[in-house]
Amino acid sequence: MGRKCDLTGKEANNAFAISHSHRRTKRLQHANLQEKRIWWPQGKRWVKLRISTKAIKTLQKKGLEVMAREAGIDLRKY
Repeated sequence: MGRKCDLTGKEANNAFAISHSHRRTKRLQHANLQEKRIWWPQGKRWVKLRISTKAIKTLQKKGLEVMAREAGIDLRKY
């Protein structure tokens, strides 16, 4: 299981770490992922997902069922 948001697909971004002398070395900017238990009302149970904090905010607005459908995720497997 890689570092990837289950609902949005957000992953790490390639970037440079720049020192004081402006020497550039490669680094990764990881997504802010959280293990979260979310209540799924249609399934009447908790679903454990690894989602980004941005997805948590969007989840409060749209709802779990809508976001899972958009991402093409079957919640019965989680």
